[in-house]
Amino acid sequence: MQAREGLRHGFLTRKGGISDGIHGGLNVGFGSDDSRDRVSENRARAARVFGTTQERLTTVYQVHGIDVAVLDHPLDRSDAPKADAMVTDRPDIMLGILTADCTPVLFHDAKAGVIGACHSGWRGSFAGISEATVAAMEKLGASRGDITAAVGPCIARPSYEVDGGFRDTILSGPSGDDDLFDPSVRAGHFMFDLPEYVRRRTMATEIAEVELVARDTLAEEDLFYSYRRTTLRKEPDYGRQLSAIMLAGG
Repeated sequence: MQAREGLRHGFLTRKGGISDGIHGGLNVGFGSDDSRDRVSENRARAARVFGTTQERLTTVYQVHGIDVAVLDHPLDRSDAPKADAMVTDRPDIMLGILTADCTPVLFHDAKAGVIGACHSGWRGSFAGISEATVAAMEKLGASRGDITAAVGPCIARPSYEVDGGFRDTILSGPSGDDDLFDPSVRAGHFMFDLPEYVRRRTMATEIAEVELVARDTLAEEDLFYSYRRTTLRKEPDYGRQLSAIMLAGG
């Protein structure tokens, strides 16, 4: 977690939690089969890293779409809307994104005091979740030229095999360049660079800067949960790590 004046943000790993077994570590996903008590304690620990409480941590019911929730107060889990992004200009609301291979993106306009966070799998990125997040931030007073963003850990090119139909879909859309793909060892399959694709789609919003955190959630098992790793191993479930951002000092 990093802190600057008035802002706290970070991409957390699975380290430091109380879950065990296949969920071992800081699993913050109530959608997993992990014990609710353990997930709740993990979320409380994650919130404390940001200097706040679990009650301030707001997450949404992520559906791989482009809907954005505009928040003026923290939301209880029971009130969480179906959305893949959140924005706010209010302090002490911890915007949290849960991932296990998809890409978290955090946004900040320091001048306007507006933040955003989105869950950007390939579907959401293709559909324009970053654009939707930036547009929602603008409605709160942000300016594109003042917004910076960070693209967090996700499944990386060496780990992300896709088929030819997937490649055709990406190439048919914006920012879908051929250099995002390498041939796989399997005929008709390719290795896809998801983090770079998300970075390009985010840069296409014409914001000031996009930083890319180059970490592979599938390859780095000691640090990250991974849906695809679980699928390849035929395991019954998987955990979720947290990425979050918060305006402090309200």
